[in-house]
Amino acid sequence: MTAISQKWLAIKLITRMDKPIGTYLLLWPTFWALWVASDGFPDLLLLAIFSLGVFIMRSAGCVINDFADRKVDGQVKRTEQRPLVSGLMTAEQALMLFGFLIGAAMALAVNLSWLTIQYAVVALFLASSYPFMKRFTHWPQVVLGAAFSWGMVMAFAEIQGQVPTIAWLLFLANLLWTVAYDTMYAMVDRDDDLQIGVKSTAILFGRHDIRIIGLLQVSVLAILFTVGDMLAFGWPYQLSLVLGAGLFCYQQMLIKDRRREACFSAFLNNHYFGLIVFVGIFIEYWGY
Repeated sequence: MTAISQKWLAIKLITRMDKPIGTYLLLWPTFWALWVASDGFPDLLLLAIFSLGVFIMRSAGCVINDFADRKVDGQVKRTEQRPLVSGLMTAEQALMLFGFLIGAAMALAVNLSWLTIQYAVVALFLASSYPFMKRFTHWPQVVLGAAFSWGMVMAFAEIQGQVPTIAWLLFLANLLWTVAYDTMYAMVDRDDDLQIGVKSTAILFGRHDIRIIGLLQVSVLAILFTVGDMLAFGWPYQLSLVLGAGLFCYQQMLIKDRRREACFSAFLNNHYFGLIVFVGIFIEYWGY
């Protein structure tokens, strides 16, 4: 493998280009907000800026996460081959890549309004601080949820020049959804995390984890139903929530025995929930 090929492989792995699930989980809620904020007709340039921003910020988040976890990833089965553990990339190179990605994100942000840029600074803080939260609190998933939901706030700020109640309801729904699916993700590593001292909601919830995830999922559906009622959405959106509830039930079946592979599959399945809700919103504005 040439030096250039090796560097590209390291970048690909540390930014998770080969694992787009994180991008999807960020993208669909951002699309929810863009479509609702613009009454179903988002500006194409704005759509491109937010979509590219999602990809860049997700990549930056992965890089800073690996930097924060570089001394413990080797002790976790799922992460023992990450670039900073295997030596494919150095810590200094990771920080340089993180700086480049943040610079690219800020270059996109200058095309937005001053209000949106101010919210973008908060997004940067959330994305940068999340990986370190697991050292200090059992609630890092809440910080991740805020980070994954902040693009929705920015979408309303940019399109409407304000952040109305409907935006904060969508923010809350997505935050709770993120806590639910990232707890599933944390259940995969729970045994390893207990040994190395990393905190998570999966550890905090303990034997009540499945029940609390279910409560979070019901809350997400209730808030999204309220959003649909406030927007006078009809059967396409309501059907998307019914289908989403079916996915949540399926995820509950997967995690009931707390097996690593099944919990990871349940986590991955959440991509379809985000997509289905977006399809429901899209059809409301375009389909009938």
